[in-house]
Order: sequence, then structure tokens, then C-alpha cells
Amino acid sequence: MNTPQNTPGITYAQAGVDTEAGDRAVELMKSSVARATRPEVVGGLGGFAGLFDASALQGMSRPLLTTSTDGVGTKIAIARALDRHDTIGQDLVAMVVDDIVVCGAEPLFMTDYIATGSVVPERIAAIVSGIARGCELAGVALVGGETAEHPGLMAPDEYDLAGAATGVVDAPDVLGPERVAQGDAVLCIASSGLHSNGFSLVRRVVEHAGLSLEEEVPEFGRTLGEELLEPTRIYSLPLLEVIRATRVHALSHVTGGGLAANLARVMPQGLYAALDRSTWAPAPVFDAVQRWGGVDRADLEKTLNQGVGFVALLPQESVDTAVELLAGHGIDAWVAGEVHGSAEAGLGAQVATGDWVTGAKGVEGGAAALVGDHA
Repeated sequence: MNTPQNTPGITYAQAGVDTEAGDRAVELMKSSVARATRPEVVGGLGGFAGLFDASALQGMSRPLLTTSTDGVGTKIAIARALDRHDTIGQDLVAMVVDDIVVCGAEPLFMTDYIATGSVVPERIAAIVSGIARGCELAGVALVGGETAEHPGLMAPDEYDLAGAATGVVDAPDVLGPERVAQGDAVLCIASSGLHSNGFSLVRRVVEHAGLSLEEEVPEFGRTLGEELLEPTRIYSLPLLEVIRATRVHALSHVTGGGLAANLARVMPQGLYAALDRSTWAPAPVFDAVQRWGGVDRADLEKTLNQGVGFVALLPQESVDTAVELLAGHGIDAWVAGEVHGSAEAGLGAQVATGDWVTGAKGVEGGAAALVGDHA
């Protein structure tokens, strides 16, 4: 192989990686990350690994560590189109920590990963500011992260996010299907909007309808882009408060697959829960997506959360306390049904056999369905 003589060697910067830009991004994000901490964090930003003092776990009878990892999907395309990157990080935190609280665990710390075609320090700092804000809302420490520059693999303005978090729960306090009982109330807990699922459908609908992200939508009271970028609600701290004050049996985080499918994942075999649509009216954005795209209701409900971000299964006597505590955090909640011992009982009598959702995400448990029409 012949190599050119007396010519300058190729630098890392010429290959597309700007390490100085990475250092500037770290400097810009320092103040945000400093706010996303807990007393148990040992050390600071810049280490090869984050340190967290776990000595408090010694007070538990059998501490179980929990972990979750996720991203935000194609919602990133909306942030890129609007060149607004300060909210997408909260979506990342929510998708991770709110999976952890489902089993009754307290999320403790989190790390993030950003891959991009080109490091623009201000953009990376904006993304991390949203992650840090989400961690503050969740009571979680942001103990580390990585920003990777991938020139040639990703376009300069492209990026993707991922995150992972760790939590803990004492074994006797683990929530799940084995605690659910016939007669439990099905408490729906409001979403803040579309959250971070179904954006492949949403984006296709917007394109099909010829809509601009910058145009004002009267029913939203803001632009279409602002509505679509509404950050995912973070439920972990309010739900931990509810768990400690009541007798919650199971929780379901309504993400990909929709409301019925995610509820079915925490239903025990032999029990059924039918949610009455007439107990709530989804936010206008859900109706708009259905109308603009002519989307079939069944497909819409399998894709979007329809205004419900979480579901709690709990004894009837715990409902009032749970609703009051959630209201104190500005979160609406309402009873949409109850757990039955047969598909024919209660509202389940209105549902054809084929409409029950069971076996979602590989979990062979009970069943759930939506019945009636929205208010």
C-alpha cells in the first residue's frame, strides 16, 4: 500500500469528531446536572462512573434493585423540525423512571446516552437541561452520561437518546398482579398529552393532513408543534406518596400498546377489568389525530394513551385518598371501572369476547377492555 509522502496526517476533527465541542457541551450542561442530584451521590461530573451510596438499603429486609431502560422514539423528529430541544429530555426520564415505580420501587439514579452526527454544544446542553429537569421532578440523581459523535453514520443534525435508571423496593412491598383482587377499583390517572408513544402514527397523520407544526390550532390554544412537544408527565414521586398512604395493589404505565394492553399486563389470570370510556373525555389532541387521519378507534386505542398515563388497581376504600393526593400534585384521577371475576360481570357484559386484551407483551395474565363511548 502506498502512502502519500510529506503530506499532513488526517486529524480526528477532519474525520468529523470535534472533541473541543464535546468539552464545551459539558461546560454548558454543568449547572443543569448539578441540580439533578440526591444526598447519596458521591463525587461529581466528569468521572468514568457515577457513585451512589447504597448504605440506606441496609434498613430494608430484602432490598430488590430494579432497572429500566428506554428512549423517546420518533418524537425526536418533532424536536428537530422545530429546533427545540429543551423538553425531549424530560420525556426520556419519564419513560424510564415511571416504569420503575410500577412495581412500587423508588427510582434512585439515572444515566443518559446521546448519539449525534455532530456535537453542537448548545443543542446538547439543551437536551441535557431537559433530562436534568426530569430528574429533579422524579427525585432521581443524574449520575453520569455519554455524548457520542457519529459522523458519517448520522447526519449532522440527527441525534437519538437513551437512558437507564436504577431503583429499589423492599421485597414485601413489591406491587403486582398477585395482589389484585376482585372488587378493586380501576383508577385512571391523567396523562399530560400524547407522552412519547405513537409518534410514527402522529407524524404520518400530520403529513397526510398537510399541516404545519408552526400553525395555531384553536382547539389546542397553541401551535401544533407546541402541543406535540408537551413533555411526558412524570408520576414517580406522586405515585410513591400514594403507595405509602394507601393500599395500592398494582400499577400500569400506559405506553406502547395503549391503555387496555398495558392494564392487562398487571391483571392476574381469571380476573377482568373493563374501563368505561364515558368516565372521561380525552384531550382534544387525541380526537384531532383520529379526525385528521381517519384513524379507526381500535387502532388509535392500541397506539395512544387516550388521556390516561397510569392506572392504579386498589381497594375501593383507598380511592378517595389516592385521588386527593394526586390532585395535590395537579394530577386528575377518576374511577373508570372495577376488577371482576368474569368477563360477563359488570361493564364486561358489553364487551364481545374478541375485544378483551390479554397476553400483552408476553404476559399471560388477566384481561382488560374499553367499553362505552367517551364523554
